[in-house]
Amino acid sequence: MSFLKAEWRKLAIANYEIDASILSSYIPFGTELDLWNGRCYVSLVGFMFLNTKLLGLKIPFHINFEEVNLRFYVKRLENNEWKRGVVFIKEIVPKPALTIVANTIYDENYETMPMKHNWKVNLNQSRQVSYSWKKNSEWQTFTVIAKKEATGIEADSKTEFITEHYWGYAKVSDTLTNEYEVKHPKWLKYDVLGYKINVDFGEVYGDKFEFLNKREPISVMLAEGSEITVENKRKIEKRPTTKHSPNPSKNEPVL
Repeated sequence: MSFLKAEWRKLAIANYEIDASILSSYIPFGTELDLWNGRCYVSLVGFMFLNTKLLGLKIPFHINFEEVNLRFYVKRLENNEWKRGVVFIKEIVPKPALTIVANTIYDENYETMPMKHNWKVNLNQSRQVSYSWKKNSEWQTFTVIAKKEATGIEADSKTEFITEHYWGYAKVSDTLTNEYEVKHPKWLKYDVLGYKINVDFGEVYGDKFEFLNKREPISVMLAEGSEITVENKRKIEKRPTTKHSPNPSKNEPVL
């Protein structure tokens, strides 16, 4: 049975190019940065969880809710194939129980804050999607305006790169990583017409990311999303070396 089943809908995504060295302390053991044309990105992502089930059960008051996260992209070579995944710097949700479960079971960095969202179709037939969260009495907001109708995501595009990561990785320690699979079909996207980002990145995500306050995103996207499942985690652990092991690999994992 999947750990979690839900729908992720109306994913607003703002992508920032950053110096890869900023992320060095966040990279989980057994993974490396996944770059797009040699460039390193972090993404601010807001979306809705809908029809959420945990281990097959709907938990009262935890079925439909917002999430906003700051994430970056990694990959892991296993059996001569690359597994492409994401690492979350922080995930914001409105329910304390969600934070407790995610931080305890998956070693993620969730934080509980008041949140709200607004979806609407404007008179000019554009679509507006907005996510807000309250940090230290100040509301932070990410709004995207896009065309009403969704279209396919082009192969080998930046949008495909950003949305087609099917693994999650959480750094437990320098020698231990949690890995889990996220399953979903390929998404549709809405062509973006405009956006507004009113976020104090330093206040929400720490001083290391304060520089994003003065930086415009390289691209902004709006994806429709779909039904998803999050599978149970497994551990990737650095194999201990012994004097009986000839030429041990420093990074050989135990799965």
